[in-house]
Amino acid sequence: MKILVTNDDGINSEGLRLLALELEKYYEVYVVAPDSEKSATSHAVTLRSHLEIKKVKLEGLKNPSYSVSGTPADCVRIGLALLHEDVDLIFSGINRGYNAGGDIKYSGTVAACAEANLHNLPGVAVSAEFKDGSSDFKTAASFVPGIFQKYQDLVLAGPIVLNINVPKLPEEEIKGIKVCELGDLVHDRFRQEIISEEISHVFLKDRKMIDLKDGADQKLLSQGYITLTPIKYIYKDQALMDEFLQVK
Repeated sequence: MKILVTNDDGINSEGLRLLALELEKYYEVYVVAPDSEKSATSHAVTLRSHLEIKKVKLEGLKNPSYSVSGTPADCVRIGLALLHEDVDLIFSGINRGYNAGGDIKYSGTVAACAEANLHNLPGVAVSAEFKDGSSDFKTAASFVPGIFQKYQDLVLAGPIVLNINVPKLPEEEIKGIKVCELGDLVHDRFRQEIISEEISHVFLKDRKMIDLKDGADQKLLSQGYITLTPIKYIYKDQALMDEFLQVK
């Protein structure tokens, strides 16, 4: 099996390298990732400037890797169109910080997998909790092959995104793995600084988690579980289309 690995934290992220190393124990792995951090770029692509591709060497990996001066979605597009047309699926991560609940809408990590879906390929997004100034990428990476192999037939059956989040805990303290729904959007709070009558600057002050929904990813992560959420990006709702067609 041939896997393309990307992320939104950039080509030099330790999470990316450790994920690729773990997958390389079982599969043929190629890395195409942004040349710098592109967090929260969602599904943006580059249209008005050229993209620079560089061949780079990541420590421990057998195959050449490539950096791209663009977004995670750019990396998937370039990786599939120019470098590795015959890949079987995309892995994205390991992200520094959860991609849970409504936050997936802004995530470059998850959007890279959504881009894979547009090319009729499945994607697996992997994120690790950021806590006390760091993420435990090594522990998170160690779980990924086993999770994928358990659900491989379902993942490969069609263009879906499997969204995986791993809490920052010693391996023996992780309570298990739960398949679950997405939680809610985290509420961002802002601070406004008045510059003049016409201009003000707005800064992200903090993020406040609302009450956690029982059985959803955010709640289960807080309880020490790894969470798996299968996601389908459906761009055509035939029933809704039929309703519109019936309007005279």
